[in-house]
Amino acid sequence: MNKNSITRLYQYRKSLYRLKQMGFVKVFSDNLADAVNVTAAQVRHDFSVFGLMGNKRGGYSVVELIEKLDKKLGKDRQQNVIVVGAGNIGKAMMNYKGFEAEMIKVAALFDNDPAKIARDLPIPILPMPEMKDFIQKHKVEAGVIAVPDVAAQQALDEMVKAGIKGVLNFAPIRLTPPNEDFVINHVNVGLELEAVIYLVHSLK
Repeated sequence: MNKNSITRLYQYRKSLYRLKQMGFVKVFSDNLADAVNVTAAQVRHDFSVFGLMGNKRGGYSVVELIEKLDKKLGKDRQQNVIVVGAGNIGKAMMNYKGFEAEMIKVAALFDNDPAKIARDLPIPILPMPEMKDFIQKHKVEAGVIAVPDVAAQQALDEMVKAGIKGVLNFAPIRLTPPNEDFVINHVNVGLELEAVIYLVHSLK
């Protein structure tokens, strides 16, 4: 199991929802391969790795495959996440409505700045010392780091101590995980934008 194969599962799921809206009852690996731009063999391999079996002649039931993918990806239940850092990125995530459709809920933000604490908001902004109790109470396993680079490793260390098992890191720095099983996805917005700008200029 690797990040690429998991990413493809999410792509298959979105494609299946589109096919369902178009009236498809059955789907074949060729259909999904075209939708995700991979080979049919890759689709079958990904499904076999995750225990998603179909019938070579009859294909896959669209509804059943969606249900299996939802369960496999945790989309059959709400997933609570927390955000460390109540700056621009943190507040943008707090206000993003698209998470609801994906069964993801930002349960709270945490920050060290007393001026940013706001307990009465629909999604509260709480002080860092309260993070561990909150995580245990709300069964949170994943979080987002949205603090400056100088504070990111400390934020990660505190999240690990509080019980977080994986993070999405927006700080422009590579962080050191506590062990091999801890999941970190790095999102360097500035670097990605620089790459886009370079590629745009290279086309001139």
